[in-house]
Amino acid sequence: MPVTCANPALSRHDHSTSTIATDKQPSGHRIMTGEELTFSITRLRFDDDYRPSDTTRITTNFANLARGENRQENLRGVLRMIDNRFNDLADWDNPDGDRYGMELDIISVAMSLAAANGLTAFPIIEILNTSIIDRKTDKRIAGIVGNNFSSYLRDYDFSVLLAAHNRDRVGFDTPDGFGDLHGCLFRHFVQSDTYKANFSKPPVICLSVSSSKTYHRTENRHPILGFEYRQSEFSPTDEYFAKMGLKVRFFMPRGSRSPMAFYFSGDLLGDYSNLELIGTISTMESFQKIYRPEIYNANRTAGTRFRPSLTHQDFSSTRIDYDREERSRLGIEQGRFAEENFIKPYGQLLSQWSATQAPKNMI
Repeated sequence: MPVTCANPALSRHDHSTSTIATDKQPSGHRIMTGEELTFSITRLRFDDDYRPSDTTRITTNFANLARGENRQENLRGVLRMIDNRFNDLADWDNPDGDRYGMELDIISVAMSLAAANGLTAFPIIEILNTSIIDRKTDKRIAGIVGNNFSSYLRDYDFSVLLAAHNRDRVGFDTPDGFGDLHGCLFRHFVQSDTYKANFSKPPVICLSVSSSKTYHRTENRHPILGFEYRQSEFSPTDEYFAKMGLKVRFFMPRGSRSPMAFYFSGDLLGDYSNLELIGTISTMESFQKIYRPEIYNANRTAGTRFRPSLTHQDFSSTRIDYDREERSRLGIEQGRFAEENFIKPYGQLLSQWSATQAPKNMI
């Protein structure tokens, strides 16, 4: 059954409900300041009753699982996978393999512009926040925020802007300033009082490795993250995330089939506890087994030299429904939505501001 893109221009936040005006560019030629950008956060529990909100990108990984006839079975399946993987990695003082449970909150971030008289509330980012339940001590332990990463503006950059730039072009290239605005907005959010009031540590985003790159295993081995891999060259995603102030390292935890990409701003190995890291690994590896089983649920483990492929046939199914083709198609629709409701009315104003921010390329 075809799914239409929900209109996320409607704000579901506590203080107001408003729509984005798209009929005119804010007047004046002054460059706005960072104080004119404000953020608000809403939380929604990801459990077997989860239903995507109107502001959620319908191609977001967790939202894709919560649709259709098997939605509740899908949700229970992935939550069970996450808990099992967590206890597999956190195996000390855990003889029965059931000491820990995971809780996931979807963090939706909306941005408002003073230049629009405070009425604009555009859904700028969605990330996941993990929490760990220790059943032995009856304690709830804060996990890492980030994990999955979702952004309408990223859809626009990759599915609309980048596609148009490379149309009829020999070879692949990125336009000047590609990702600058998105990177500035992300860094501004992480440095904001809103972020600091809700989270005590910088975010870590965990994604699949690129199927266009080759990865080489090193001798470096972390007790939780596992073997570190190096890639042959940086991918467009790596460069895009660098403008968000994030470095990348690649690790393959014990029992995993393939390495994963970890994007972070501080010290990945020193800033986070073992349980925090396990929370991110168990969550994102479980999602990747569903979304990219050819890589993360393959029947063989990545060797010392690894080239991931989505055409690999020797893998196992998780039996959890996921429509990858629909996700790719709708990514373009969501990019067009961001273009009409964000870039066209406010892109010039925001680009003038981002040009003053000197993006921090971490690569």
